[in-house]
Amino acid sequence: MERKFQFEIDEYYHLYNRGTNKMLIFSDILDKERFIKLLFVCNNTKPVIFRTIQKKALDKIDSGETLVDIGLYCLMPNHFHLLVREKVENGISLFVEKIATAYSMYFNKKNERTGGLFEGTFKATHANEDNYLKYLFAYIHLNPVKLIDSDWKEKGVSDIKKAKHFLEKYKYSSYLDYIDIKRPENLILNKSAFPEYFTNSQDFNDFIEDWLSYGDENQPIQNYPRTVLG
Repeated sequence: MERKFQFEIDEYYHLYNRGTNKMLIFSDILDKERFIKLLFVCNNTKPVIFRTIQKKALDKIDSGETLVDIGLYCLMPNHFHLLVREKVENGISLFVEKIATAYSMYFNKKNERTGGLFEGTFKATHANEDNYLKYLFAYIHLNPVKLIDSDWKEKGVSDIKKAKHFLEKYKYSSYLDYIDIKRPENLILNKSAFPEYFTNSQDFNDFIEDWLSYGDENQPIQNYPRTVLG
């Protein structure tokens, strides 16, 4: 389906896609770590030659000029979410194309399969309203809660402490970067390119607790684009 908008420089977009036929695309730790490293490696104009940097730490890799600013990301078993800002013309399309190609080649070789891995062209929504943009900081980061409580958005979380503990142990999203955990993956994000909704990690923590308590009733978001993947 053709998008109803064109990507524009300095605008924010929620990008997402899932495996074809809802298949698992991240089946183990190695898969997740590969994709997360590709978020950094593919975010430039250089060709991706992964074998030359496979064992290098992120801070030892020359990222060059980036195509997009990444604000958030989250990997789920059969899909992923990104919040990005377009930096250069055609930056988003090139960035996602590089990631999809590099990861599909890795995944297909590892699993001795052929054919497309993702469900067509990646999906995108334009985060051009401030309330919606802030909402994405909750929506994307709280996706993993579904792994332990599938209907929390409708009913709220019965054990917030348990949910937060799970999120703090879930390494495959940018949640840890917003609670000031120091790790190599900090380099993937450019937080300064996004609105400063949270003055410190406690502000972010309070924001997350509100969403865990009330789910989708926390904000008037009925008119926001709904992203149901699974």
